Amino acid sequence: MTSVEEPARSNGRIRDAARTQAEILDVATGEFARAGFDGARVDEIAARTRTTKRMIYYYFGGKEQLFTAVLERAYGVIREAEQRLDVEHLDPVAAIRRLAEVTFDHHERHPDFIRLVSIENIHGAEHIAASEKLGRMGSPALDVIRRILAAGQESGLFTADVDAVDLHAMISSFCFFRVSNRHTFGALFGRDLVDPGRRGHYRAMLGDMVIAYLTAERAAG
Repeated sequence: MTSVEEPARSNGRIRDAARTQAEILDVATGEFARAGFDGARVDEIAARTRTTKRMIYYYFGGKEQLFTAVLERAYGVIREAEQRLDVEHLDPVAAIRRLAEVTFDHHERHPDFIRLVSIENIHGAEHIAASEKLGRMGSPALDVIRRILAAGQESGLFTADVDAVDLHAMISSFCFFRVSNRHTFGALFGRDLVDPGRRGHYRAMLGDMVIAYLTAERAAG
């Protein structure tokens, strides 16, 4: 009987630890996104979870490591979305539009991710650079983009000789700006970039912009 109960208790402890860590990461994501790395307080994170500051240090090691874990999870979410992207059955134009839409949708649904990336840029990407996990993660989207570009150029649909990283930056920059600069842009120009009534317009505009770039005639020399 004891031999059966011991593994059961062990599995229960593992599940409890996993739930606790997930809860800490949920709260820490909101706290870092709200207050920044310097402004966030581990005491505040502990107070909003069913654990203690001591347990946060036990699981993550400290504030620096906790912020790194938050970044790793946030980037992991978008990498998983990229891995699930299925465009092999689409022609190159439809495929690149679909990829742009996936990035658009993800950034819109995850404003905390946008804030976290902005904060990490303020800190010179030091946490990302020190993370082995993020270093191994790469970007599945780049492989997809390379395949789409190759197919588009081979078929003659794409006339531009475009680097996959440059195209990724082009798509990401529009999606990122729309969320990160929503308030300043709205204050200056009186337009809310994430207004649900204009969502379809901006989503289509992104795809049109990317396709126009890829299919534009280039002047010789």
